[in-house]
Amino acid sequence: MSTRHPVIAVTGSSGAGTSTVKTALEHIFLRESLKACIVEGDSFHKYDRYQMRDQVAKAQACGENLSHFGPDGNHFEKLESLFRDYGETGTGKIRYYLHNDEESAPYKQKPGTFTPWEDIGDDTDMLFYEGLHGGVVNDKVNIAQHVDLLVGVVPIVNLEWIQKIHRDTASRGYEPEAVTETILRRMHDYVHYIAPQFSRTDINFQRVPTVDTSNPFIARDIPTPDESFVVIRFRDPNKFGVDFPYLLSMLHDSFISRRNTIVVPGGKMGLAMEIILSPIADTMMENQRGLERSARRMDY
Repeated sequence: MSTRHPVIAVTGSSGAGTSTVKTALEHIFLRESLKACIVEGDSFHKYDRYQMRDQVAKAQACGENLSHFGPDGNHFEKLESLFRDYGETGTGKIRYYLHNDEESAPYKQKPGTFTPWEDIGDDTDMLFYEGLHGGVVNDKVNIAQHVDLLVGVVPIVNLEWIQKIHRDTASRGYEPEAVTETILRRMHDYVHYIAPQFSRTDINFQRVPTVDTSNPFIARDIPTPDESFVVIRFRDPNKFGVDFPYLLSMLHDSFISRRNTIVVPGGKMGLAMEIILSPIADTMMENQRGLERSARRMDY
């Protein structure tokens, strides 16, 4: 944990909707003129797109499973080192995963490959991670301990599967059967490495549909935001001084379901994120500036 070099991590499964939180935070960074080092979880996968296909085939031939959800498919130690080093020094090692032709063209590489590792510049205000593993803890690493604000995004599992199936078939060209096979192959790692993170998150956003999603494998469309609620749970409301009456007044038709939980209409998810996260980011930056002012006074 770091006051001088804060780390914010948004964690969620494939297709969960972490990009919604990323967009909300990018709005905050822009509005507050903050320079964030943005890190995508894909860049800490162990294998590129082509290597992963080969490794999955080898694992299956041996009766084993390999997925992007578990430790065998990722550099957990390097991710923990990044969070720890950034918190201590404001720098660390990062690289980029090149998803498509547009991203790979400047590097003259194939899509689906990684750029070389490089150092973060020393002129950033904070590190922002979006990916699968921002809160992972196992017998070898404790990534969560180095995060100042850990945010989870996790639709109920049937909705998560619907979103993944629709995304992968519509934008990535996969057949529904192939996406279903991937979901099944990842299940062990999902249970052991993805789901446990959401008991460690400071704030959790869970979208719950109000329409029937009982068979996600035949669903023809994704429930719209207006066909859902968002359950927002704060692990410790006192940690960030959560003002529930203020949230209720700003988010029409919201209500308190438990002492640490507020429920808002699905269409207000983005607004809720900005209202909740803006004062937290402001407090982080004010604490950082206060530390810098104290350091300057000591220099005199």
